Amino acid sequence: MKVLLTGGAGYIGSVTSEVLLRAGHSVIALDNLGHGHRAAVPPGAEFVQADLLDRAAVKQVFERFKPEAVMHFAGHIQVGESMSKPFKYLGENTVGGLHLLEAALEAGVYRCILSSTANLFDKPERVPIDEATKVIPGSPYGESKLYLERVLAWLDQTHGFKSACLRYFNAAGATEERGEDHDPETHLIPLVLQVAMGKRPSISVFGNDYDTPDGTCIRDYIHVSDLAQAHVLALQALDKGSRTYNLGNGNGFSVLEVIKVAEEVTGKRIAVAMSPRRPGDVPRLLADSTKIRKELAWEPKIPELKRIVESAWSWHQKHPRGYA
Repeated sequence: MKVLLTGGAGYIGSVTSEVLLRAGHSVIALDNLGHGHRAAVPPGAEFVQADLLDRAAVKQVFERFKPEAVMHFAGHIQVGESMSKPFKYLGENTVGGLHLLEAALEAGVYRCILSSTANLFDKPERVPIDEATKVIPGSPYGESKLYLERVLAWLDQTHGFKSACLRYFNAAGATEERGEDHDPETHLIPLVLQVAMGKRPSISVFGNDYDTPDGTCIRDYIHVSDLAQAHVLALQALDKGSRTYNLGNGNGFSVLEVIKVAEEVTGKRIAVAMSPRRPGDVPRLLADSTKIRKELAWEPKIPELKRIVESAWSWHQKHPRGYA
C-alpha cells in the first residue's frame, strides 16, 4: 500500500516509515521541516517538503503521489506550550488536520491513522486507562487531538471514511538509525541522557510529594518501534471498520526510577534538581492496551525500561549532535 505520512521527518513518523518500508509498503514522507529532520527520513521513502497549512500544496501532494492511506503525525506537540499559546494548537493543529482530511476525501483516500494522545485524559477516573475512560483533555494540545478524532468519526458516518485513532502514552527509545532529536527537548529520557552526556548539568524533577511509592510521577513508556508496529497493524485492520486504541506498556515507572535505570545503562551519575510541581501533572498515567492486544494481536517486543533506555543511549552515542 502507498502511505502518506505527515510529519514523516519527525521522531515517530520516521520510525514508522522505517517499519512500513520493511513490511513492503511504499512511503511518502511529508514534512515542513519546522521540527523534523530531512536526514531522519529513511532511504526508500519519497520526501516532499510542504506545510499542511498550505491547502493547495496538500492537494498537490495527493494529485502527484496518489496515496492509498494517510498517517497523520504532523503538528505541535508541547503540552506546556499549548497552555501559553493556545491558538497555535487550537488553530494550526486543527486547521492543518482539516486540510489534510479534506484533500484525502477529495482524492478518494478513505483510510487514516491519527496520532492521538494520552493528554485526552486529564485526572482520569481510573488507572490503567482504557478506551471507555471519560475523555477530558488536559490542555489545548489535547483538545486539538480530540477535535480531529471527532472529525474522523463524522467522516466515517457521512462518507464511510475509515480511521484508527491511536492514543499514545510516552513514546521512547530508538532504532539503530532513528531516535529522538527535538529542539527544545521536553521528554524525560532524552533529557536524562543529555545529563549523562554532559550537555546539561542536571535533570529537573517536578514534585516529589505525589501519592506514589517514591513521591514522583509514574508514566507508561512504550518503545517507538512497538508504537510504529501498532500503526501497521491498525492500517491493515481499517477495512473492518474504524477504531480507537490506547497504546502503552501498561507498566509504570516513576521519574526517579527512569533516572536510576539511566545511571545503570550509562554508567554516569545523573544530578537531580528538585523543582515544584508543574500545573496539570497527575500522579499516574498508565495505559490499558487490552483492546489492541485482543483485536490486532499487538504485543510490545521491547517492554522493559532498561532496554528502552539502552536503545536511546546507543542512538545518542552514535549521534551526539542528533541529526545535525
